[in-house]
Amino acid sequence: MAEVERVRMVDVTEKGETKREAVAEGRVKMKPATVDLIRQGRIAKGDVLTVAQTAGIMAAKETYRLIPLCHPLLLTNVAVEFRIPEKGDFIDVTALAKGVGKTGFEMEALVAVSVTALTIYDMCKIVDKSMVIEEIRLVKKSGGKSGVYVA
Repeated sequence: MAEVERVRMVDVTEKGETKREAVAEGRVKMKPATVDLIRQGRIAKGDVLTVAQTAGIMAAKETYRLIPLCHPLLLTNVAVEFRIPEKGDFIDVTALAKGVGKTGFEMEALVAVSVTALTIYDMCKIVDKSMVIEEIRLVKKSGGKSGVYVA
C-alpha cells in the first residue's frame, strides 16, 4: 500500500519575490447600546478599538505560528481600521497586510480581522454576550503570479 502525503507546506523556493497586498474585512454585530458604550469609552476593560487594533496587528505578525502550513512572511505594513455607523448595531473591521515575498498575504489580513473581532468580543462580552462575528472574507489581493483579485 502506497503512503499518502497528508500534509505538506507549499514549496515556494523557485518563486520570485513580488510586492504583495491583501485586504480582508469582517463585522461584529452587537446591541446598539454596546456600540454606544464603545464610543463613549465606557467598557470596563478600557479602550476597545485601540486594544483590538493592536491585537489585530500583532496577530498578523504571528500568522505562521497560528495556521500550521503558512510561511513566515516579512510584513512591511499591517493596518486595521474600523467603520462604525452613526446609528447601528455593528462595527466593520478592515485589515490590510502588505510586503514583498514569494507567497501572498491573504492569511495575514484574514487573521488580523479575526483577532481584532475576537478582541472586540472579549472586551465587550461582559455587557453583550449576544455579539456575532460574521462575514470575514478576503476582499482584495494583488501581487504574485495570479495577479489582482477583487471580491
